[in-house]
Amino acid sequence: MSLWQTIFPYILSGISVGGQYALIAIGYTMVYGILRLINFAHGDVFMVAGLSMVYLAASLPLYLAIPVMIILTVALGFTIERVAYKPLRTAPRMSVMISAIGVSYLLQNLALYITGGLNKNYPEIPWISDKITIFGATTTRVTVITPFVTIALVLILVWVINHTKIGMAMRAVSKDFETAQLMGIKINNVISITFIIGSFLAAIGSMLFFTNYPGVVPTSGGMPGLKAFVAAVFGGIGSIPGAVIGAFIIGICESLIKGLDTILMSQGVIAEQIGFATFSDAFTFILLIIILVFKPMGLFGEKQTDKV
Repeated sequence: MSLWQTIFPYILSGISVGGQYALIAIGYTMVYGILRLINFAHGDVFMVAGLSMVYLAASLPLYLAIPVMIILTVALGFTIERVAYKPLRTAPRMSVMISAIGVSYLLQNLALYITGGLNKNYPEIPWISDKITIFGATTTRVTVITPFVTIALVLILVWVINHTKIGMAMRAVSKDFETAQLMGIKINNVISITFIIGSFLAAIGSMLFFTNYPGVVPTSGGMPGLKAFVAAVFGGIGSIPGAVIGAFIIGICESLIKGLDTILMSQGVIAEQIGFATFSDAFTFILLIIILVFKPMGLFGEKQTDKV
């Protein structure tokens, strides 16, 4: 088997999981861009979206379960902002961060209470769950469509931010919160819409992710959420294109490391498994440290100037 034939399935898988990370990372980067807040509960919103789909699909047909799941996830994101973050708008940033961590653990514990900690199988979604073969590699259709869905949603989002009234308000608030408020921009509405968009993208990302990795547990949002956060920082937190590019890079690198033993064995470089896959998660954070050492603002981040 040629090197390309061995590597291609891992690259394909990496592009797919990178797209899923990207949809979560956009939520982190948008909230940070406007509020300068890391929404630590965002990964758990992603988990709740997956868990909601499990229960909804058991009682509703899929064509109803999917939109209801998206609506519930968006409502959750909106509620979190209004209940946990809005009252702390003038509080020190550390207070808001602690509130975000509290919301994260609350969602995890609620999920633990509801599920009893048992693994829940995500429902198969017709068509996107089907097996297909591309250049000799067998995969699911969701692996192929994920990057296209991600790119399409990102292009729509960039258009909204650059060519609509609410997008102009978002850009104004991200540049100067206080001045935007003085100019009559309804800050609370802008922030709520930011959370709504982030939660919507997390719901779509959860559908794509759990179709590939169908087990949902209360901690399912932990590692994808952390990796999406790393992708946002890697690309330059506050930059949507940076978050997307960072997510794809992390997804591809992670997938290649998971398959490194197989790739090296197929080329006769090593004779037996070494266990590189064990370090696939650690690599993500090592990469983050290296990037921050040499480019503290990330690949596409803008240098912040503090006002005196």
